[in-house]
Amino acid sequence: MNSSQPLQETADDGATSPGRQGTDGAAQGSRRWAAASGAVAAGAAVVIGELLAGLFSPSLSPLTAVGGAVIDAVPPGVKDSAISLFGTADKAVFVAGMLVVIVAVGALAGILEQRRRFAGAAVIAVFGLVGLTAVLTRAQMTPAAAVVSLLAALAGALLLGWLIRRLHEGPPAGAVGTDAAGAGAANVQDPARTATTAGRRTFLQVLAASAGATAVGGIVAAVWRGAAAGISTAREKLQLPAAVSEAPAIPAGAEVGLDGMQPLVTPNRDFYRIDTALIVPSLDPESWVLRVTGMVEQEIELNLADLLAKPLIERHVTIACVSNEVGGDLIGNARWLGWPVRELLALARPQAGGDMVLSRSSDGWTAGTPLEVLTDQRDALLAVGMNGEPLPLEHGFPVRMIVPGLYGYVSATKWLTELRVTRFADDVGYWTPRGWSDRGPIKTSSRIDVPRTGRRVAAGTVMFGGVAWAQHTGIGKVELRVNRGPWQEARLAPGISQDTWYQWQLGIELTPGQYEVQVRATDLNGEPQVEERMPPAPDGATGFHTIRVDVNP
Repeated sequence: MNSSQPLQETADDGATSPGRQGTDGAAQGSRRWAAASGAVAAGAAVVIGELLAGLFSPSLSPLTAVGGAVIDAVPPGVKDSAISLFGTADKAVFVAGMLVVIVAVGALAGILEQRRRFAGAAVIAVFGLVGLTAVLTRAQMTPAAAVVSLLAALAGALLLGWLIRRLHEGPPAGAVGTDAAGAGAANVQDPARTATTAGRRTFLQVLAASAGATAVGGIVAAVWRGAAAGISTAREKLQLPAAVSEAPAIPAGAEVGLDGMQPLVTPNRDFYRIDTALIVPSLDPESWVLRVTGMVEQEIELNLADLLAKPLIERHVTIACVSNEVGGDLIGNARWLGWPVRELLALARPQAGGDMVLSRSSDGWTAGTPLEVLTDQRDALLAVGMNGEPLPLEHGFPVRMIVPGLYGYVSATKWLTELRVTRFADDVGYWTPRGWSDRGPIKTSSRIDVPRTGRRVAAGTVMFGGVAWAQHTGIGKVELRVNRGPWQEARLAPGISQDTWYQWQLGIELTPGQYEVQVRATDLNGEPQVEERMPPAPDGATGFHTIRVDVNP
């Protein structure tokens, strides 16, 4: 069968003849197998791109380049909705969605290739050009990354053509029609029938082998690429120096100890992660360099050995994502080890007129931080350690910024490579042109952790507990009210410092029924948190966290 000829013919009288029925079945079966071939070829192209990137371009692959470009282009509202719906699993869901689209386009390419030679290959080639274009726009772009995109597309196109040729040589069951007399029951010794059966078997074997190889390659790529973004040997071998100023001891009673409460210090494995990196950047600590540039009297380059030789300090600091909804969990408290940013900037000597530091990640992401908060006496750090160990790769290894009092989108740059002293009038961070405010101070907030909303509890004294925060200001008091009644002050546990969250608890006598319970915090300056309910954009959510409690007899 010539692939450029129509697959179906119509009987002269317009009715469907027995031969036409067989041809229709053949066409439908052939299309299905062509679509399967295209899906396998597209999947193979992705897997080959990931495997080659693991060898020659660990920080950038065609898949992650296209994904990063899409993330950059989506409106902020879409990003917030994704985080609200999927939380820290948003990247996995996004990648899964990308793969579904790629497989669907691959299936279409297979059908087109089956109809006309090179038509489907052209579709895969276009996808390759999209990948190449995305690679060329990324900060991690290298010649190797560009070549990987082209090789992956070429491999996918060649595999598609090969599979479709096998399909033409031996159409699978359902793709062989019968004549008007029902000759489909031809003698099994018929040489033509025997050849068709052999060709069918060959095609199915080739398709199954290709699909299996693609699946295995995908697993290998995931493990391999995951290993590049996991705990590397270099990280395991890194010895952190002792702090010249250790973190203040956690006060007695700072953790209230109610069942269901989050720990006062968040373990690394449970710490939230929100960023734009589909694949965690893998930076070699031996070659890592931090540059201080822009409006400074002295530009500086600092490697990791230089940084670890500085007088490092250790502090507990709570950081939060601006996308955190009222009552949300995109917040965590850790013990950070690092060198104060103010010490580095003092060596660079910022020039008059500079009011912002644009920090840059290795993947090109940027944050604009007010210069004043990096040069005052707060403990803004170039952090190298988290809870007593080197930073996990997903939290910025080898170096990230930690700035008390500011949401992460304007301060907490991970995989840090540059600090550029500039002006808000001249530069913007990644999220500012996407509709977010340019400074982002963290708002005073509070949360009820125990009991969970909708949870049934026994009548009597019901214990409520949670956290409250007003970083770099501190919490003065926390209050609860039931069914919009009078506020009742909770017992506020002593905080580690004004740069961390505080735990609180309060027992309330409740009889059987359903209750609405709200919490509010007031900072040490006497300013209560804002009651009006507002979404995270453009500078952080506000409102009282509200839960429903069902009390049983």
